Amino acid sequence: MIEKALVAASTKPIILSILIRGEDYGYQIIQKVKDISGGSLEWSDKMLYPVLHRMEKEGFLVSQWKMSDGGRLRRYYRITEKGHRELDFERRQWQSVTKALDTLWKPLPSLD
Repeated sequence: MIEKALVAASTKPIILSILIRGEDYGYQIIQKVKDISGGSLEWSDKMLYPVLHRMEKEGFLVSQWKMSDGGRLRRYYRITEKGHRELDFERRQWQSVTKALDTLWKPLPSLD
């Protein structure tokens, strides 16, 4: 299980990365996160929906109620131009952190 602080920090870039591929609704986002993480990230409705609503208020997403293929009314989320810019910003930050950790985690040279 991944620590809560890391899950919280990665939520926005993960959501934006999913929605850059096309609009989606909450439950499907939860399932995609579980699938892409091999089950190590298990989000709940209680965690996801407040984040989606906050991101919509911040202008990163827009939503629209639509009827699904199965006849259910669902709220679909789509990334905005501002969301695209935020994803680029988030990507650069995560790549910097990953690069630093990759460097630090390389085996130390032997002192023999």
